[in-house]
Amino acid sequence: MTRDAYVAAARAHAERLYAGVEVPHHSCGIALAATFGLPTASYQALRKGGLTGLGPCGAIQAGVLVLGELLGDPSPTGAPTPELREGVRRYRDAIAESVDAAVDASCDARTAAFPEFASPARLQSCVSLAGRAAAAVAGTLWDLGRSVPIGG
Repeated sequence: MTRDAYVAAARAHAERLYAGVEVPHHSCGIALAATFGLPTASYQALRKGGLTGLGPCGAIQAGVLVLGELLGDPSPTGAPTPELREGVRRYRDAIAESVDAAVDASCDARTAAFPEFASPARLQSCVSLAGRAAAAVAGTLWDLGRSVPIGG
């Protein structure tokens, strides 16, 4: 598999999970965790900007957490690994390039253009954002030699 194929597979998988057409809807953070085969329970707290809409985009935040789980020191007293520091830097740069420079914008700010949160237009916007976040994680993992199976 090539890097491009790996990144495309991650994006497509996250978008499929979030869209909720072929499978039941997965929230933004859960879609990212599931894309990289991670337990999903704690990622539910990222839904709609930390459940309040006031926090950063759950998909973007989930990308950082996925990298933490896959690149971080498993010891609860360990320091951040150099690989994790580099991974988060690369990921945030990729998100700023792919989505926009306002990496930490709140969910409410990102969805303000959609008067009805449940609208198809807002859903498609967030499907795309979750896919771009998954693609940025996948590209980062690939570049660091730490790719994991997509979806499992």
